[in-house]
Amino acid sequence: MKLELAIESWPFRTPFRITGHVIENADVLVVTLTEGETSGRGEAGGVFYRQEDPASMAAQIETLRGEIEAGVDRHRLRDLMVPGGARNGLDCALWDLESQLASKPAWRLADLAAPSPLTTTFTIGAGTPAEMGRTAHAYQEARSIKLKLTADQPGACVRAVRAVRPDVWLGVDANQGFTGETLRALLPDLIDARVSLIEQPVAVGADAELEGLASPIALAADESVQGLGDIAALVGRYDVVNIKLDKCGGLTEALLMAREARRLGLKVMVGCMGATSLAMAPAFLLGQICDFADLDAPTFLAADRDPPALYTEGQIWCPEDLWGNPRATAAGAAASRASRDLGRAN
Repeated sequence: MKLELAIESWPFRTPFRITGHVIENADVLVVTLTEGETSGRGEAGGVFYRQEDPASMAAQIETLRGEIEAGVDRHRLRDLMVPGGARNGLDCALWDLESQLASKPAWRLADLAAPSPLTTTFTIGAGTPAEMGRTAHAYQEARSIKLKLTADQPGACVRAVRAVRPDVWLGVDANQGFTGETLRALLPDLIDARVSLIEQPVAVGADAELEGLASPIALAADESVQGLGDIAALVGRYDVVNIKLDKCGGLTEALLMAREARRLGLKVMVGCMGATSLAMAPAFLLGQICDFADLDAPTFLAADRDPPALYTEGQIWCPEDLWGNPRATAAGAAASRASRDLGRAN
């Protein structure tokens, strides 16, 4: 097996703000694994709050180049590497390669039903109430909107968005920006605005502040859940697990997490880091067994891959020739175009 690594930078159309960070590019690592004449690709953006970037992920993979090129499968990879972006890139490349070699789409390999378009949230970066209201108004096709909130006028920001989009499902994401006390003070505004989900309201390690909150709005863990071993501790504090492939180390671990969350009575959300459509495709498969999807990252890019994920009427559809399907023959290319048209139609 041959391993190739490439670092790429994909500029955003405009800077994107969350609590404590302004993001201007999707900097990603593309992993390509080749066996004979057959190749598979995976993309990883890494986890910025764990100081991961493409260079550090590439360096992590290089330490295992010999073992990887000697031949490694997805299950062995979970033993070799800790959860994170580096393992995600390799894991997704292995899924794609296996799909080509077996002449089976990845959804079949994962024992999933044939994928359907998913309703995805469209995210509004943190800003003033007026700025966030204008962005919400511009998201005319969105059925679901997620707001990045900071400690600066969070109630006013939510009210401004709800005023211009009374029709949409609405969630908020604090990215650890609140405390239990400030969340309790904000809850009446969120309830009044018909918010349906509050994502990672408190800092990692402060999750006990949510015990006894009795929030009528579902609480989702993001930064507080990195991998399979973190799920059990969420019970009694959170209602939803936000799974991101860059956090947990790939689709293999993500599928295990989703099934464990279900077993424990938790709902499941699939999210993403800054990325291109190549990273959306495996997450899109996970989304087929999730309650919520937040897979809008490519919509922030000035340019995307070809073919790109398709965003139509508030939904995402990943064409078959993007990732995780046997590479197109003449007949396969026609089938892929048909599936792309189906995505648009739905």
